[in-house]
Amino acid sequence: MTTLADPCAFCGGREGERVGGWPRCARCGWIVGDVPDADLAPPRVEVVYYLRYAERVKIGTSADPRRRLRAIRHEELLAFEPGGRPVEQARHAQFAHLREGGEWFTAAPELLAHIASLADGDPWHRYLRWLADAHRP
Repeated sequence: MTTLADPCAFCGGREGERVGGWPRCARCGWIVGDVPDADLAPPRVEVVYYLRYAERVKIGTSADPRRRLRAIRHEELLAFEPGGRPVEQARHAQFAHLREGGEWFTAAPELLAHIASLADGDPWHRYLRWLADAHRP
């Protein structure tokens, strides 16, 4: 890891790494020196999110998770999973026996194990990497 001379143009990260011969932001993977094309509409990256509140977990989906999560009372963002409604519906079916109501589920060991399998560092860093990947041609 190295410290970037300037913040990443995509996410503002300050740490860099060399990947495939190119210096990249360690947080989102954006190539150092590249600038996102302001004339292009931002890509749509849908995620399934897992939020904890007390002993319950909400499984939901959003293409704008920052806005969505601000609107939901929760104690902790546990993980993101790439995908939209089809993935969310598959998880609702998979954990239907744990459903407490709506999109809330009992935080049972099997659900927590699934969430742990998705967790790979900070969920927001993973989301930024998916956004950066979607911006690349």
